[in-house]
Amino acid sequence: MSDENVFKQPKPFYLIFSIEFWERFGFYGMQAILTVYMVKILGMSETASFTLFGAFSALVYGSVAIGGWVGDKVLGTKRTIKLGAMVLVVGYALLGLSATSGYGGSDLIYIAMGFITMGNGLFKANPSSLLAKVYGENDPRLDGAFTMYYMAINLGSFFSMLLSPWIAEKFGYDIAFGVSAAGLVITLINFYISGHIVKGIGSKPDMKPVNKIYYLGVLVGAIIFSFISAILLQHLFYAHAILIIVGTTIVGLYFKELFSTSGIERAKMFVAFVLMLQGIVFFVLYFQMPTSLNFFAIHNISHDLFGISVAPEQFQALNPLWIMIASPVLAMVYNKYGDRFSMPFKFALGMVLCSLSFLVLVVGAHFANSDGIVDSNWLILSYGFQSIGELFVSGLGLAMVAQLVPQRMMGFAMGMWFLTSATAAVVAGWVATLTAAPANVIEPHQTLMLYSHVFGIIGYSTAGIAIFTMLIAPKLTRVMRGEDTPAEVTAA
Repeated sequence: MSDENVFKQPKPFYLIFSIEFWERFGFYGMQAILTVYMVKILGMSETASFTLFGAFSALVYGSVAIGGWVGDKVLGTKRTIKLGAMVLVVGYALLGLSATSGYGGSDLIYIAMGFITMGNGLFKANPSSLLAKVYGENDPRLDGAFTMYYMAINLGSFFSMLLSPWIAEKFGYDIAFGVSAAGLVITLINFYISGHIVKGIGSKPDMKPVNKIYYLGVLVGAIIFSFISAILLQHLFYAHAILIIVGTTIVGLYFKELFSTSGIERAKMFVAFVLMLQGIVFFVLYFQMPTSLNFFAIHNISHDLFGISVAPEQFQALNPLWIMIASPVLAMVYNKYGDRFSMPFKFALGMVLCSLSFLVLVVGAHFANSDGIVDSNWLILSYGFQSIGELFVSGLGLAMVAQLVPQRMMGFAMGMWFLTSATAAVVAGWVATLTAAPANVIEPHQTLMLYSHVFGIIGYSTAGIAIFTMLIAPKLTRVMRGEDTPAEVTAA
C-alpha cells in the first residue's frame, strides 16, 4: 500500500478521527493533572492519590466491555458514542466543580470519577468499532485507517498534556478540567452536525429507530453505575475484591476453553495468555507516567524541555510525541523485516525497552546537580524507551489477540486484554506508592535517593523479566507456528 493511499480515506473516517481526537484530548488532559490536583488542592498524600488513581484507572478500563456490548446489541454504536460523551461532560464538569471552593471537592471528586468511569466505558470501544464498519472485507485502506486513527489518539493526548498543566498553573484546576469537558462538547457538536456522513454505518441497532425504553434503561443504568463506582472508589477494598473475582473468573473461563480444544489452536491460546501476562507488566510501568514519574518530574527534574521552561506535568506529552516519531519508523521496519520478528519476540523487545526506561533514570540520578536536580534530557530519554516499548506491546496487543485467539472467542479475548490494563492499574498504584516521600521529606537530595532506589528495583526487575521473555520467545514462536506438540505446550 502506497503512502498516497494511506491519506485517501472515505469521509466517515475523518469524522470518526475527529471524534476520537477530541475525546482523547479531554481524557488525557484530565489524567495529566489528576494526581497532582489530589495532592496540591485536595490535600491527599501522594500514597493516597496513587492508590486512588490506580483503582480509578482499573474501573475505567474494566468498564470498556460494557460500552462495547451496549453499542453492538442495545443502542447502536453511534448512540452509545453520544451518550458516553454526554456522561463524560458531566464527569469533567463535576471534577471542575470539585476544584471550586464551597463545593466539597474531597467528596465530589469521587462522584466525578464515577461518571468519568462510566462515560469512558460507554464511549471507548465504539469509535474503533464504527471505523471498522466503514470498510468492506479485505479493503486495502483498513490498515492505513487504523494507523491514522491511532495517530488521532496521540495527537489529542499530546496537545491536551501540554495545555492542561499550563492552564491549571495559570488559571486554576477548575478551568483546566473545564477544558477537558469542552473537548467532549466539541465531540458532541461535531457528531450532531456531521452525523449524516455516517448514516447507514453502524451496528444492527443503529439501523432501527431508537428504542426509548432501552435508551432510558441504559441512561439510568449509567447513572446508577456511576454512583456505584464512586462508592467503590471510597472503599478500595471492595473495588480490589471485585477485580480479583472478575479476573479469576475470566481467566478460569479462558483456560476452560483452552483445555477443551487441542493442537495448534490450544498452542496459540497458550501463547496469547503468556503474552497477556507480559502485557500486565508493561501496563504497570505505563501507569507510572501519571503517578510516580509525574511527581519525580515535580521534585527532581529541571523544569525545562529542549531549553523551554515548562510545567513538570507537561513532560507526560513526551509519550505521545515519541510515539508519533517512532510509529512511521517501526512501520517501515515491519514492512521490510516483519516476517523475521514474531509476536513473542516483539513483546520481549518491548520489555527490554521498558526496563531501560527506568534504568536510565537511575544513571541520570548520578549526574544530578548540587541541588539534587536531574537534567530533563534523562527523562526525555526515559520516555523514549518507554514509548517505543509501548509500540511493541500495547500497540500490538489487539493484533496479537486477533492473530492467536479463535474467532468464536474474539470478543471475550479482547475484553480479557483490556482486563490486563485494569489489573495492572491497581498494581501500578501500589508500585507508585513506594516512591511517595513521607510528608516531612521535601528536600530534593532525599527524594532523589528514594526515586533512584525504587526506579532501580523496577528497572532491574523488569530487566529480569525481559531476559526471561527473550529466552522463551523462540519456544513460544515454535508453539504458535505448530512446530511443538500440544503435550509440550501444556508442560511448558
